Amino acid sequence: MNEYIQLLNNKEFQIIVSFLVSLVVTVTAIPVIINISKLKDLMAEIELRSSHEELTPTLGGVAIFAATLISYFIWDNPNEGHEIHLAVAALIILFFLGIKDDILILSPKKKLFIQIAAALLLITFGDLRISTFFGLFNIHQIPYIVSTVFTLFIIIAIINAINLLDGIDGLAGSVGFVSSVIFAFLFYQLNLFALSTLALSLAGSLVGFLRFNWSTKNKIFMGDTGSMILGFLLAFFAVKYIVYNSSYVYDPRLEKDAPILTIIILLLPLFDTLRMFIIRISTGVSPFKGDRKHLHHILIDNGFSHFWATMILIAFNLLVLFIYMMIRHGYSNHAVLLGLLITFLIYCYVSYLLSKNIDVNTVDRLKYTKIDKLKRLQLVDEKKNTNLTGNQQAISE
Repeated sequence: MNEYIQLLNNKEFQIIVSFLVSLVVTVTAIPVIINISKLKDLMAEIELRSSHEELTPTLGGVAIFAATLISYFIWDNPNEGHEIHLAVAALIILFFLGIKDDILILSPKKKLFIQIAAALLLITFGDLRISTFFGLFNIHQIPYIVSTVFTLFIIIAIINAINLLDGIDGLAGSVGFVSSVIFAFLFYQLNLFALSTLALSLAGSLVGFLRFNWSTKNKIFMGDTGSMILGFLLAFFAVKYIVYNSSYVYDPRLEKDAPILTIIILLLPLFDTLRMFIIRISTGVSPFKGDRKHLHHILIDNGFSHFWATMILIAFNLLVLFIYMMIRHGYSNHAVLLGLLITFLIYCYVSYLLSKNIDVNTVDRLKYTKIDKLKRLQLVDEKKNTNLTGNQQAISE
């Protein structure tokens, strides 16, 4: 009996079980969500700039949200800190925002306002602020107001970067899985077991989600609910890791390059968002206007499958991370930042070259014309009638 109790109290055991419980909850919940979505017609609007051509449920984020919190709260975490409770509170706000947006569609301004409110809840009441630049640009401590605004910007930027990345099957989920596993490992090294458990709970839910996101028969999208939950948690992990490593108490485990490492962990969504904003602003287009100029869309329009486009981009992110881990202690943060700038320019140049290979005449989605719900339903009826006619002809033959 004592051995059983000791096992339950073992932190490594709790972390692994949380991952598995989250995976099981997600895999169990998603088929139910798919059936309800089909019954109530809660499907993704088909746009000619979209990468999907079939009616697909968009409420995968509900399963991610439920599985992550259920698997985390099955354990008693007395040392988890007030910040995690506030993060969960902010997560609940974003969950309901995402649900409403997936079903009714909200304006970007309303979504941004609520995202800011959720982030400020964590920043102000949890006092979770990036208060130092670790000597980058010769800046160390920064004033309270500047710290608050900067941290708010970081959280909102990561939330929306993940949202923008969610353009093809598996990409946002895969980025989220890899990032959350890395953060779980980093928190484990710092003995922050509650955060490590939360990160692996998220990872488990994403594995379960990807099982269906890549499916052909039971496909589901994470929707804005999932992308905002994923983006917020990754932002929380990033800010917390940076803040913890900014402690002035000597600890050999603390890293002076925490901001750089965090940027590289989230390199793909940050590069993608920065590139798209530069392109849109330079051409006089709103930075929030959707298009198919993301690198993942460019890869798809060059003939890559969703799976291989995702694998290529994940491999790119991991390659940069691997190279950095090999050289991290041999170069200053300023030198690494210069290297990241060069890497970003190469990323943009490769995206430009690949975009030149796309035949606009064969990719009709580049017209960016939205199909409204009525038209969508008409197309579904036409497709059903076409299939029925084809089956009748096959039988008669």
